[in-house]
Amino acid sequence: MTTRLTVAQALVRFLSAQYTERDGVRQRLIGATWGIFGHGNVAGLGQALVEHSALMPYHQGRNEQSMVHAAVGYARQSGRLSTHAVTTSIGPGATNLVTGAALATVNRLPVLLLPGDTFAGRPADPVLQQLEVPYAGDISVNDCLRPVSRYFDRITRPEALIPAALQAARVLTDPVETGAVTLALPQDVQAEAYDWPEEFFADRVWTVRRPGADPAELAAAVTAVRAARRPLLVAGGGVHHSRAERALAEFADLTGIPVASTQAGKGSLRHDHPQDVGGIGHTGTATADALARSADLVIGVGTRYTDFTTASGTLFQRPDVRFVNLNIAAFDGHKLAGLALVADARSGLTALTEALRPHGHRVDDAYVTEYGAGKADWERGVDACFAAPDEDARPTQTQVLGALDAVVDDTDVIINAAGSLPGDLHKLWRARSADQYHLEYGYSCMGYEIPAAIGVKLAAPDRPVWALVGDGTYLMMPTEIVTAVQEGVAVKMLLVQNHGYASIGGLSETVGGERFGTAYRFPAPDGTLSGAPLPVDLAANAASLGMRVLRARTVRDLRAALAEARAADTPTCVYVETETPDTVSGAPEAQAWWDVPVAETATRPSAVKAREEYDRHVSARRRHL
Repeated sequence: MTTRLTVAQALVRFLSAQYTERDGVRQRLIGATWGIFGHGNVAGLGQALVEHSALMPYHQGRNEQSMVHAAVGYARQSGRLSTHAVTTSIGPGATNLVTGAALATVNRLPVLLLPGDTFAGRPADPVLQQLEVPYAGDISVNDCLRPVSRYFDRITRPEALIPAALQAARVLTDPVETGAVTLALPQDVQAEAYDWPEEFFADRVWTVRRPGADPAELAAAVTAVRAARRPLLVAGGGVHHSRAERALAEFADLTGIPVASTQAGKGSLRHDHPQDVGGIGHTGTATADALARSADLVIGVGTRYTDFTTASGTLFQRPDVRFVNLNIAAFDGHKLAGLALVADARSGLTALTEALRPHGHRVDDAYVTEYGAGKADWERGVDACFAAPDEDARPTQTQVLGALDAVVDDTDVIINAAGSLPGDLHKLWRARSADQYHLEYGYSCMGYEIPAAIGVKLAAPDRPVWALVGDGTYLMMPTEIVTAVQEGVAVKMLLVQNHGYASIGGLSETVGGERFGTAYRFPAPDGTLSGAPLPVDLAANAASLGMRVLRARTVRDLRAALAEARAADTPTCVYVETETPDTVSGAPEAQAWWDVPVAETATRPSAVKAREEYDRHVSARRRHL
């Protein structure tokens, strides 16, 4: 039996019949499709989505990059078991996908990209928005998606869709391979009809596997853990992707081993769990970083060991330190010359716990007392950062976070990606649930927060969802506010105005850049951007896009506005202006280094001094072999 459909119609029908299943729970792989239509997809996928509207929900976007961010936010909140597709026209609509695709692939989050492409049949050459490449006739702008996609194919004949669609679904559902998947669809092929086998449209279930540990690798890991006197576990994003939080808590309860978290792994243990010592690395806590420096064994679970985690190779200082890396990807399991334990995070942690249980293995009480005291001391520092002695003063950024901390509960989700907020949040935020802390810090993409909040809210409609946005990020990508208003997606936006790129301004100062080009100010007579602040009203801009806006001028105003926004059932913004960039944060200084190369030769004193400090830190870097 066959059914005659266009390629686009067949693709929509196929996608609507794909499911994932893990631990006996089944859900749709592609929950909806985002789209902005142009001549490269309106008569193909646009028509198909109308034709099969009962099978595939549709969301209208305003910016192609934003649509990818929304899909990624949805996928992360869904545990990588469900995602969205994104369709665009050819040309600029397609190339706008690149940043979003890179974010998805860097963070290993699934998203299906369906950009239109130029005619496969080449009836006219060139066509509108076609890139002409003199040395090759089979290249289009969509080829720039190849390096940021985990799978890429261009469907130049109808029947080629069958194997390509199956491969796309395979990669999207593979916990090791997943990321952005691109099927480039020439505009003529989208509209071409073909007789499709009915089997292509049958319900298909993709099992998301939980591979267990190899016995030999497990035995080696157990031996290493039992021999360690100052072990430290580093929880990465893989803990969340695997839903391994309970297994991690059982391991920590049994062994007493302290748990530090990366940006992606924060919340793996609740903030008040005795073994949780907070964030690790450049944006980590003093407690976690001190433990890392003296650790004789580091147990990495679901972490990629980025430079922020390892302090650019300077954090793990003990000469005899060794690593056990529990990761579903062998690529990550072998990093830092570690003992690889290649397995699903939950399966691997459970196996480790059960293997250690008969031995009654637990770290010394003195070690527990040591990190417990450090944890308590850091928490007192958090209280001090959050405290606002003058309720009628303009808040600092940490006081803004303190006000938010006071209004949320276990159900809230906070979303951030770039600027000075990620560092403050990693150090200070008290994660109350496994998925409350949603930081995109693999690609740290400005503009992610608002569309991602929409995606998260679509995946968790009963949860309060907050996008934490600085003025720099807001100006990058506020457009999806219109989508939230249009669809009644009641996201909350906390918009912090500090008149510039405050985070990079601070970094610039430490590396000899003297905050050049980082403030949103008028030019001064000397040509620097050090004049009066720009007369920009971001609150008015958000309101013009349809969002309800609550302005807060003081700490007292802020507390009331946050409570009102949390109770709102429409998209609502809380706008607050913080102190000047010099005091934008108020958080403790970085507890570990991050390598940002400094000019090796310069005449300005600030750069000369910065280079001396840089050379001092570089001398502490080591290769773990």
